[in-house]
Amino acid sequence: MGASKIVKGLLLLVIYNLIVYYLGWNVYHFLSTVFHSHFSLIFAIVWLYIAYSIVISNFNEKFRLTKVVSAYWMVLVEYGLLLFPLADLALWLIPSLTVLWVGVAVIGIFALIIGIGSYMAYSPVIRRKEIAVKKNHPEGKDFRMVIASDFHLGILSNKKLLQKFVNMSNETKPDVVLLVGDIVDDHPYWFKAYHMDEVMKKLTSTYGVYGVLGNHEYYGRQIPIFVEEMKKSSVTILQDETICIADAFYLTGREDKTNTTRKSLKELAEHVDQQYPWIVMDHTPSDLRTPTELGVDIHLSGHTHLGQMWPNQWITKKTFELDYGYLLKNTTHYLVSSGFGFWGPPIRTNSRSEMWIVDVKLTD
Repeated sequence: MGASKIVKGLLLLVIYNLIVYYLGWNVYHFLSTVFHSHFSLIFAIVWLYIAYSIVISNFNEKFRLTKVVSAYWMVLVEYGLLLFPLADLALWLIPSLTVLWVGVAVIGIFALIIGIGSYMAYSPVIRRKEIAVKKNHPEGKDFRMVIASDFHLGILSNKKLLQKFVNMSNETKPDVVLLVGDIVDDHPYWFKAYHMDEVMKKLTSTYGVYGVLGNHEYYGRQIPIFVEEMKKSSVTILQDETICIADAFYLTGREDKTNTTRKSLKELAEHVDQQYPWIVMDHTPSDLRTPTELGVDIHLSGHTHLGQMWPNQWITKKTFELDYGYLLKNTTHYLVSSGFGFWGPPIRTNSRSEMWIVDVKLTD
């Protein structure tokens, strides 16, 4: 590890601890006012556990409670850094305000955020799109795709949510179901522990269910186990592969860009018959130029969550050419989903959990 990386790491650690201290000071000040008591040592121990739960939870996948705590800690950091300075400023500028009532107001806002955000996360909606693809193969036929990404299946994005997806998808009678990465939350441990394969294998479609790896499958470092679990769930994971499905279309599943040695899209295009529609699944929408140049018809991604929690969408919009929704570039149709599940906290304040139905119509 180079000296610059060590310096950056130490700097990030210092900044993080300053954030932990600032948030903790505000919370402790409120609690000591409410209870008219000082319990600094007990509070410090509990607060440090909460603040570092995001690290502790990675020691062992079985640390269920710590994983849940770490998820809601992210909400506290996100909105605490927005609300606490405003609360402190209000107390300084308006002497008649009390710590008690300002604290209650902040708690009320947090309750509203969590309530609305939970609804947005756990109540997925269906988005619909019709796409016209100019292909002239005499045996070509229209087809319907169900598309979803970023389930992050685990403890909070759970079996019940997966069942909602299966029900919604099956009701639409798709020809193919495409799962565009981050299917599990890092490690497939909880997918196995909760027997989610029993639900996933109930997905029905004409041509089958296909998926790709996302960055979080790489973070979990259990890709062979994950692929096997998906096989048990009747989901075929494409790893830098291009296949022809039922003489209807070609489907390419790319490794995520986390894999720096993945094949180029040009390599994966070698055996594509351009008379048929060509669909590409690539979890991270980092390159919208190459698919257009190679004549990809439909390019599907996820990853961005559209920021998931406000105002993170400002970051995704600056990072990606298309961070959400539909875009047509020349003859290539791009679609980026905000995801069916969520990462970290079961909260969405800037997007809604969603499933896409895309009807592909072949034209001359």
